[in-house]
Amino acid sequence: MIETRIHDFYIRYAEEHDTPLILKYIKDLAVYEDELDQVTASEAILKQSLFINQDAEVILGVYKGATVGFALFHKNFSTFLGKAGINLVDLYIEPEMRNKGFGKAMLSYLADLTVERNCGRLEWWVHDWNEPAIGRYKKWGAFPIDNIRVYRLCEDNLQNFSAFYKNLTNTQKQV
Repeated sequence: MIETRIHDFYIRYAEEHDTPLILKYIKDLAVYEDELDQVTASEAILKQSLFINQDAEVILGVYKGATVGFALFHKNFSTFLGKAGINLVDLYIEPEMRNKGFGKAMLSYLADLTVERNCGRLEWWVHDWNEPAIGRYKKWGAFPIDNIRVYRLCEDNLQNFSAFYKNLTNTQKQV
């Protein structure tokens, strides 16, 4: 358990038995962001990805013995810095537990972890409509990268684009 400055609030790393709760928080966040239709994660997928492959890590915020939120993060790499960073994928606090400093404490812990692991950056995405979060992040010293947009390939488009390489490779082999 990781103690915080908030009375009765601590942080702990998720364990495999927390998988159903992690999935619940992922879905709760997707509902908040009006993106539940995009969630295809399952308990089996999360167990494999988080606890077997160790593709990402999860911390849980616990207040008075009850889990009230989570943060899922993974390592990234900056070619400009020549070193790793930490990418926060999701941070979610139960609605009735917001505005108590729990999210700030968890993000502060991730900042400390970034320093402890000698990483160069802590980064995350935020929807441009989420003004409350943007305001808090800016207040804490975070800044948006104005000249960069995230692009994503997934599902059929990912498969189709992947096939371009395969077709090119097959064509080259035939020549």
